[in-house]
Amino acid sequence: MPIYMIDRRRVLLGIAATGGAALLPVLPAAALTQGQARSLIDSVMADIHGIINSGGSEGQMIARFEGLFDQYGDVPIIARSVLGPPARSASASQMQAFTAGFRAYLSRKYGGQFRQFIGATVQVDTARQVQSFWEVESTMTLRGRAPFEVRWHVSDRSGRARFFNLIIEGVNVLAAERQEIGTMLERRGGNLDRMIQDLQQSG
Repeated sequence: MPIYMIDRRRVLLGIAATGGAALLPVLPAAALTQGQARSLIDSVMADIHGIINSGGSEGQMIARFEGLFDQYGDVPIIARSVLGPPARSASASQMQAFTAGFRAYLSRKYGGQFRQFIGATVQVDTARQVQSFWEVESTMTLRGRAPFEVRWHVSDRSGRARFFNLIIEGVNVLAAERQEIGTMLERRGGNLDRMIQDLQQSG
C-alpha cells in the first residue's frame, strides 16, 4: 500500500478516532435531519482547512485540533467505544481520565501530520439514514493524488449533532484505534490506571 495512503488514513483517523455504530442503540433518528448532518461535516472540514492553512506552529495546530475534536466529536461515546469491554467495569473517574488522555493522545499523534492536507479539496456528496444515525459521504482530493471516499457517521445521541465514526475507503477506523488501545492495555496486564498514565505521555 502506498505510504501516502497510509498517512492520509492516519490523519483522518485522528479526526475521528471513533466509536462504532454497533455500540449505539437503535433509536429514532428523526430529531436529526439530513441537512443538519451535512452541515456538521461542512463545518468540520471548513475548520480543518482553517487549521491547516493557519500558518501556526505544530503545537498551535495540535491544540486547535483538540478543540475541534471536542466541538464536533462525541468524545465520551468515542472514548467508551474505543476502550471497549473494560469501559463497563471502569469507574467514573477512570473514564474521565481515559477520555481526557485519549483526546490529548490523538491530538499529539495525528495533529503534526495535518500539513500534508494543505491544498486539499473536499466535497460533501450525500447523506443517508442508517438506523439511529446519518452517514454523510464525502470525497477528498489531495494535491497530486486520486480522490478518495470518506464516510462520516453522525448522531445527536448526546443532545446535538456530532460525529462518532469514519469509514475511509472502506476501512472502519473503530477497528484501528480499538485494537491499538486494546494492545496498550494488554501490555500493561489489563491495568487501566497504568495504561491511562502511559497514554498521557504517548503520541
